[in-house]
Amino acid sequence: MATETVISGAVEGPVDEAVLKRLIQELGAMPGPIYGKRGKDRLVQQVAAYSHAARLAPWVVLMDLDRDADCAPTLRNRLLPDPAPALCLRIAVRAVEAWLLADRERFAEYFGIALSKVPPQAEALPDPKRAVVDLARSSRRKDIRRDLVPRQESGRTVGPAYTSHLLAYIQDVQNGWRPGIAAEGAESLKRALRCLERLLQRSA
Repeated sequence: MATETVISGAVEGPVDEAVLKRLIQELGAMPGPIYGKRGKDRLVQQVAAYSHAARLAPWVVLMDLDRDADCAPTLRNRLLPDPAPALCLRIAVRAVEAWLLADRERFAEYFGIALSKVPPQAEALPDPKRAVVDLARSSRRKDIRRDLVPRQESGRTVGPAYTSHLLAYIQDVQNGWRPGIAAEGAESLKRALRCLERLLQRSA
């Protein structure tokens, strides 16, 4: 049964980990150990090893496209031209935050932002993480503005509780992020869900 399928993974960091676990659970499987979480460079170095591990069990590697290539297939083919059949190497365009923004209604509601301000084509954004921070500046909620927007003197690109708020949004099944809805506005997310479905079919 699909509920007994365990899918392991590797990601860049904690937000990506939460997204990957949510996608696996959304399709009725069980998240296995999630490795990486030490940045993109380290993840790229290990991608061949994860593909090797996928010869024995299903695996997903999730990373951001950023500005490393014009499109996800180009980067994927460069990193791993011959992946194991049970490996999904998925690349968020241009960052996983675009997938979170793609559920426009829930994002606006959850973070106290006018729906009209949330971009309708999140994957077209050059820097989705910066877009999240910029949207937080206009939030009706003081805590969102304080926690997601960096202080000028900090030298940081995100606020002090940026990650914890995104994790809460991703993990809130009742009121937060809806992967299925978001996939309608984010093609790379839709492809990631399809790849996971194929893994489940292989394991059935």
